[in-house]
Amino acid sequence: MTLRDPFLAVHIAAGTTGLILGPIAMRAPKRRGPHTRLGESYHWVMLAVCLSAAGLAILDWQRIWWFLPIATFSYANALVGYLAAKRRRPGWLRTHIGGMGGSYIALITALLVVNLGRQHTIVWLLPTLLGSPIIVWVISEVDRGRRPRAQASGT
Repeated sequence: MTLRDPFLAVHIAAGTTGLILGPIAMRAPKRRGPHTRLGESYHWVMLAVCLSAAGLAILDWQRIWWFLPIATFSYANALVGYLAAKRRRPGWLRTHIGGMGGSYIALITALLVVNLGRQHTIVWLLPTLLGSPIIVWVISEVDRGRRPRAQASGT
């Protein structure tokens, strides 16, 4: 067992958990309860993904240095979405949807890059090309009142 193994185990477990939690949280009713608990868990899972990726990058810098900026950007999206829901400043819901959605796109991208190879440009671009319009559409639907808004008591 090397020092890399625990970081890799945490990274895989956290990433897998995030991939599962994301859609469940997205589909949960937007009020205090499952959506907020799942979103809270998702945020902490994304932090675990980021920290474990940082550890992996530091341990094998020459080969996977690129984990660090990608993981940091991915977690930054989740943090922005998480804090938007916590602080509830004007426009918070749009920021929440964009941040959490962006972090989920990053998880999907990582899954594809690791399993299909980072040399294929389409693997890096496809999740963003497909996911970004969905995020824009959901925000548009919320703005038009066609999708439920989060209740004042919590998201």
